[in-house]
Amino acid sequence: MGFGQSGWFTALVETELAQHQPLVDARAPGLSARARARAHVRTVLQDSGLLYGTPEQVEHPAGMTREEQLSLAVLRTLVRLGLDLADIAGLGPERRVERLTILFAAWSGHLRLADTLQTALRSTGTLPRRSVSRLETLLEDRAMSLGADPLYGLLLHNGAAYVDAQLFAHLALAAWLHTRLGLPQARRRLAVASRQKALLVEVLTALACAERPPTPAARKAILRQVDSLGLPGPVGPMLRARVKEVFRERPDLDVLVRPVRSLPLRRFILQQTLLASLVEGRRSPAELAFLRALARALRISPEALSEIEGEVAEFYAQNRSVLDVFAVSDNAASLGDEWVSGMLRSLDENVKALLLEARMMGELSVFLGKLAIGQTLTPDERRRMRLELIDLAKTIPALAIFAAPGGLLLLAALAKVLPFSILPSAFQGTRRLALPAEVRPADASVRLARPGDVPP
Repeated sequence: MGFGQSGWFTALVETELAQHQPLVDARAPGLSARARARAHVRTVLQDSGLLYGTPEQVEHPAGMTREEQLSLAVLRTLVRLGLDLADIAGLGPERRVERLTILFAAWSGHLRLADTLQTALRSTGTLPRRSVSRLETLLEDRAMSLGADPLYGLLLHNGAAYVDAQLFAHLALAAWLHTRLGLPQARRRLAVASRQKALLVEVLTALACAERPPTPAARKAILRQVDSLGLPGPVGPMLRARVKEVFRERPDLDVLVRPVRSLPLRRFILQQTLLASLVEGRRSPAELAFLRALARALRISPEALSEIEGEVAEFYAQNRSVLDVFAVSDNAASLGDEWVSGMLRSLDENVKALLLEARMMGELSVFLGKLAIGQTLTPDERRRMRLELIDLAKTIPALAIFAAPGGLLLLAALAKVLPFSILPSAFQGTRRLALPAEVRPADASVRLARPGDVPP
């Protein structure tokens, strides 16, 4: 069963409970229940993929969107984690479906609903159907809001899913060890998770502004995401105001991440920022400099940064199709303002070079036309034709490389290692045009002058 069908959540929990295999060493001596639970949570988050916010085992039933499939996979992973923690805490098999339902109500931030469910279970032994239906609707809305990362917003789904998994583990262990969910403690845990999400939003917004201020469309998208997080109390409005400040002025990273003390949280912030930079598809020098500065501010060494970057890159390579659910739109119209603005900037910056190259290509056609009808070219015309043919030979391979899969990266790499420029001469700016080896130095003085040429 999927979203929109009555009873889908209860069916999901019952299915996982029926398939659950009790942990063999759940009560092994030597470690406290909390220590065993913490170790198990780390293992589950690593093995399931939730360390980076994306479960690796995603089912693909017919009739579901990819967003629904991924959101349900996250919920199933959390249910399995809750059942494992119940084994570690020594909780009996009675009423696990009902207890997990209460736990998910608290985890979603609706403590009043959780209290209603918990009170009804103690007094009647059952859960009100209307309250359970309300929880299903809330979970659907939550899943879709987290999954609705617009093309020009931030990659929040993965970071939010990891924070939520940690929150769920804390709430589950507290509930199972004390046989009931303490709502004041749940409220404190929810506040901690909200602050972690807010910090992640600020860092990812700073990354989005590293190269240039975001476009108005991107700003609106990011602010919509902030609202969709539904952060409680004053955290939401404060975060919205701080994000607007980041739009105007780049933050001091040392000040921004100063509250982050624990190594796991510091690694989490860096991991999610690295992942967001990879999913975006390109990393400019400004973004790479931002990542290095963030690592320094988080007190993570360059060696550790390289190690974490390798881990994140490996995860991204293995789960790219899943991650792209929240990063790529199938509609070509969603290219939107950002790419169009970039293309217009490039055209504006190179309009003179384009006109010059078109004029010079026109000269080449004239020369070739003369040869085709048997006319003889002067020595000067032959030299100019040779230079234009060299330009053409540069342009065509460059376009072919660019059109190939991954060609943008290959073209950039070739531009760095080749001993000559692969740009046509009109685009080389102040760089002097390199002549082929067979052209004698004496020939250089009579060739066609180009913009940026200097006397020999």
